[in-house]
Amino acid sequence: MKGDTLSAGPLTNDATILKEVVAMITDVVGEDYAIDLDIDMETSFQEDLELESIEFVTLAEKLMETYGEKVDFTGWIASMDVDEIIAMTVGQLVDFITKCQSESGEE
Repeated sequence: MKGDTLSAGPLTNDATILKEVVAMITDVVGEDYAIDLDIDMETSFQEDLELESIEFVTLAEKLMETYGEKVDFTGWIASMDVDEIIAMTVGQLVDFITKCQSESGEE
């Protein structure tokens, strides 16, 4: 069966990164708030999570602690316009992290 095989491919990597990002978001917003949320790839930072700017800063710090300089979240956000930031989803962040790791040779 497909789900029984271990693989270091993109789907496994995305699932691992998603799990890590969800843990970071939960830490940032607090478990009491996050317990009622089903955070997945489609979850919007603005509409679903209602993240404040200070929470984005905290998330950026956690991303730096976890992934180092190879994942430049601050630079990535700075390259977006306001509408793109407002519409950003957890999945877009996961894809960005995956891309950064691929470019740095870590998969």
